Amino acid sequence: MTSVLLQRVANWLAESSTIVAFTGAGISTESGIPDFRSPGGVWATSQPVYFDEFLSSEEARYEYWRQKALSHRDFADAIPNAGHQVLAGWERAGTLHAVITQNIDGLHQLAGSSHVFELHGTARYVACLNCESRYEADEMVTRFLKHSSPPPCPECGGLLKHATISFGQSLPAQVLQDSMELARSSDVFLAMGSSLVVHPAASLPLLAKQSGARLVIINRDATPQDDSADVVINASVGETLSKIDELLKGCV
Repeated sequence: MTSVLLQRVANWLAESSTIVAFTGAGISTESGIPDFRSPGGVWATSQPVYFDEFLSSEEARYEYWRQKALSHRDFADAIPNAGHQVLAGWERAGTLHAVITQNIDGLHQLAGSSHVFELHGTARYVACLNCESRYEADEMVTRFLKHSSPPPCPECGGLLKHATISFGQSLPAQVLQDSMELARSSDVFLAMGSSLVVHPAASLPLLAKQSGARLVIINRDATPQDDSADVVINASVGETLSKIDELLKGCV
């Protein structure tokens, strides 16, 4: 049955003009990055620091940087896997229009994807909340570990925070608006590696479906949106995309 579904998806991709991919933590766990919510994730042992706490409390800022330092090497050392590579290849071939991602690891870009919309920001950079200067995360995490204190902005002395979205912090309005427009305009919307429970990001697959797209969900576990999907495949994202890629080559 799965082979039939894979062929069906490959056929849809071959005949469609606007294909959009939506990715969550499940595509990056295959590169060794723990899901924040998993037993091996940071939140298994630490409470996330909310944005208002970060702004108002020096103690909270220290805890924020401590958590980031713990997970930094997971991001810095990770390399793209087969799933990222397939999507980048589809973009180069003109098959895939864009990637919308909930992930903050930058692996889509490392794989070669250029049309990427990061709903939750990126952990590869640190940004000043005052002057908006950006710095390599690796450099600033090193400073934190050396001085056991959150580093100030070298430019203005302001608060530095990873360029990611914390709890209580608004998503980047333009990125969200662009992502919604992509969902509305898609012919096929591939939702992959996401539990589809974190909003507003989780609303995008249904928006695509309601706008006329074929919705394909690829995830190891069931999601609340499975009943709305045209195809559901409960399997590894990388393995599944690799199989679809091989079938797609036979459709061309």
